[in-house]
Amino acid sequence: MRFAYNTMQDFYFYFGPGWKHIIGKDALDHQLFIAALAAIYLLKDWKQVLILVTAFTIGHSLTLALSVYDVIRFDSKWVEFLIPLTIVITALSNLFQKKFTPRSISINYFLALAFGLIHGMGFANYIRFAIAGSDQNIGWSLFGFNVGLEAGQIVVVAALLLLSHLIVTILKVNRRDWVIFLSAAVFGIALKMSLDRLPIKKKSHEETHVIELPATDQRQFIAGTKYSEQPQFKPCQ
Repeated sequence: MRFAYNTMQDFYFYFGPGWKHIIGKDALDHQLFIAALAAIYLLKDWKQVLILVTAFTIGHSLTLALSVYDVIRFDSKWVEFLIPLTIVITALSNLFQKKFTPRSISINYFLALAFGLIHGMGFANYIRFAIAGSDQNIGWSLFGFNVGLEAGQIVVVAALLLLSHLIVTILKVNRRDWVIFLSAAVFGIALKMSLDRLPIKKKSHEETHVIELPATDQRQFIAGTKYSEQPQFKPCQ
């Protein structure tokens, strides 16, 4: 009985962080990815979208579990760069969609599953440190975290589908125009995020490069500057 109580505690404890990783104000990258995935669907397609979100959950759950159990490790800088890059690719794919038939948009299932693997790496960086050193049940903690993520994703998708229904069905906006508008907006934001997160070491503005010149060259250089009147200068030997 005590074990069941503890495992449920672990489940509820990590449900909250999982939920916040999608709903929270700092979850823009994951929200944008879901928006890119759901942009080509309408409210009547909710079953397809549910399968799509589940594929995404399966993808990120796999790498999340492997990372937490320390089977695989990833450089967090590259993960933070790749996450918005997946959004860029998904949004760009939407822009080339002309017909929204089940066959033509089946690529989204592949994108959801494959890119879910990358998003799982980002989630793992958080939960690995949260669980490390604790006596919590890892399995139930992961399960609670994933259920929280799934619940958050469903809320975001439901909001997007309702918005699409309002714009396309009620306001009679052309479906393709709406897809292009939403996908282009997501593409622009995600592209900027990708460029900002490029895993390239930038030189600090505070870094200075000191070049030591021979004594004769230093005298010649100083002679032509405002420091030429400072007799305390001593050239290096």
